Formats: sequence, C-alpha cells, structure tokens
Amino acid sequence: MAQTTTAAKTIKLVVTRQDSPETKPYEETFEIPYRPNMNVISALMEIQRTPKNAEGKETSPVCWESNCLEEVCGACSMNINGKPRQACTALVDKLEQPIRLEPMRTFPVVRDLVINRERMFTALKRVKAWIPIDGTYDLGPGPRMAETKRQWAYELSKCMTCGVCLESCPNVNDRNSFIGPAALSQVRLFNAHPTGEMNKDERLETLMDDGGIEGCGNSQNCVRACPKGIPLTTSIAALNKDTSKHMFKKWLGM
Repeated sequence: MAQTTTAAKTIKLVVTRQDSPETKPYEETFEIPYRPNMNVISALMEIQRTPKNAEGKETSPVCWESNCLEEVCGACSMNINGKPRQACTALVDKLEQPIRLEPMRTFPVVRDLVINRERMFTALKRVKAWIPIDGTYDLGPGPRMAETKRQWAYELSKCMTCGVCLESCPNVNDRNSFIGPAALSQVRLFNAHPTGEMNKDERLETLMDDGGIEGCGNSQNCVRACPKGIPLTTSIAALNKDTSKHMFKKWLGM
C-alpha cells in the first residue's frame, strides 16, 4: 500500500531591501522551512544560513540588527506586517502570511532592515537625558527618591530607545524637527530625580524651543505602540503643565 506524504510546511517572507542609503528599495520574497516557536529573528537567521530567494536564486543575506533577543535592547525594531514592533517577540505562528518585513521609515535606512537612529539619540542629547554628576570622587549616596515618585518613574525608565514610538508618531518626519515622545518622556524622568532636578529649568527651556513639546499633535499612537507600555502621553501632559508653569514664572520674573 503506497504511503501518502504531505508537503513540508513553509514560511513566506516578503522583505523590503535596500542595498545602500542612496539606492532605491525593492522587495524580495523568501520561503523557508517552518519550525515550531519561530520568531522573526530566527526566520531571518534561516535566510542568512541559506541566502536563496523563493525562486531558488542565490542572493545576499538580509541585513538586520538584534542583540538581546528578549525585548530589552530595542535593536531589532522594524515594521512587521505594517506595524512597528520588535522582531524578537514577533512569533511566526501569530503573524499573517506572507510576513512583510520593512525598515522603520522615520529613520534613514542604512541597508535592508538596518536603520540610523541618530535622530533619536540627538534628541536625547538635546534635552540632556542624563544626570550630570562629576564621577572623579565619591559624593556619597545622594538624596533618596520618594517611594510614590519612584514607582511611576521606574515605568519611564523602561525605555529601550527602540524608536517604535517615533515610527508610529505622525508628527515625527523629515519635514520637521520634533524631538518625539521618547525624549519628552525622558525629560519627565530626569526632572523627577532629586539630583537631575538641578537641570529641570534647562530641560524645560529646551522643550519650549522649536521642535519641542509644541510638535506633539496628541495622536496617542506612541502610547499604543510602545512595547514596554510606557505612559508616554501621561508624561507629555505633565510636561505641558510644567512648561506652562515655567513660562509664567519667567514672565513674572520669579
């Protein structure tokens, strides 16, 4: 009696590729063997091991970024089926096929799915998202943060600079200088710190400049897209209040 065989299950991926920042993007389709519990990163690694497209033609391996593989570093951000998210937590079994992978377009493309996040890091430098302490000698333990403040500040500290909030924000684009929700949330975080509060006015002044908090259109896409569930719009609302207070104090000469 002849045995019937079933075709091996495969995964189909349509990857938007770009050979360099100057060249035009194009799509390439890949078909790889299915394995249980695969995520998008493991699918890309399979393509890397055998760089052949769906037509069987040899091609260059797809370029992408990843590091921690547990949604902590933020490096593997990309558009997956039209939604910006982390590739390491995007499970193949939960994705509609063909799986479409594209680079995040808010940032310049370096190659394939690799992007240049300089805009986001420049914004963080602009708002001084750090606590400027001289580390050449011991200053002691420093002031303690109140527990009630520490609890919500910890939520803001979960930001992994993945760029998903900037990608989902309609106000972050190459036509304006809006610093985006990530930097705004970090201003609130560092202004809440007992030591970081020393530079509070300076950070608020930066938010009142061009590209600052007035660039937010309150679409609330950022808070819906954030993989860490950071209350970005809550921070923006609080900073609107803080900048208004700061402005009135300046007018009154306080």
